[in-house]
Amino acid sequence: MSEQVPLSICIISKNEADRIGACLDAVSSLSTDIVVVDSGSTDRTVEIAREKGARVFFNPWTGYGPQKRFSEDQALHDWVLNLDADEVLSEEIQQEIRNLLASPPPLAGYRLKIRNIYPDQSKPRLWADYNNYVRLYDRRLVRFRTSPVHDTVDIGAHKVGQLHGAVLHFSARSYDHIRFKLAAYTDLQAKTLRKKSWVIALRLPFEYPAVFLKFYLARRHFTGGWDGILSSHLAAEARFLRLIKMWKSRRNP
Repeated sequence: MSEQVPLSICIISKNEADRIGACLDAVSSLSTDIVVVDSGSTDRTVEIAREKGARVFFNPWTGYGPQKRFSEDQALHDWVLNLDADEVLSEEIQQEIRNLLASPPPLAGYRLKIRNIYPDQSKPRLWADYNNYVRLYDRRLVRFRTSPVHDTVDIGAHKVGQLHGAVLHFSARSYDHIRFKLAAYTDLQAKTLRKKSWVIALRLPFEYPAVFLKFYLARRHFTGGWDGILSSHLAAEARFLRLIKMWKSRRNP
């Protein structure tokens, strides 16, 4: 007889009152143990999370990895689905997770396709690119890395599987919001990543066009019209400015 595997949902947040409700609604049928770790919201994020039945914890922000690991530590169950507050599970992947956990899963973790959605849109564009991350896993076997920059699970030598439904990623409220987020992220990267000055100098002339073409062609933003052009530009601009910040960081530690 199969045995349903209990699941904890872990979500990190800060000032996500306009988005966390949809995230929590999409996971409410998967688990009764929903953990929200907040790093100091000044809006109604915490109130909304509690209204929707989540257990809310405060933890000062020390970086992506440490915050995710703190959320893992608060979970009641060993199988964890780790999400951000701006991510919403599609009905398809909700059912995949139910089917998978109907009996003990054979692998240590599973990758989820996280499809980005343009600002003011409700669904992914045609042939939308996605990030494919391990987000559903057994915390006894694998955990998030301790890196403050790299928001990924360290799977070590363990084999992981693949789920096929989409996680809808409403990452940006506006294009100004995208630029703000990228600037904050590249500030953090410039402080923690180290590259030799000659490597930075060699990459500078090619960074913007190479990254723009990568996003516009390889990641298929050409299907997004003007939104695709603007998204590719912002990504390329951020990568170029990251090199400038890293250069300045080396010269002025």
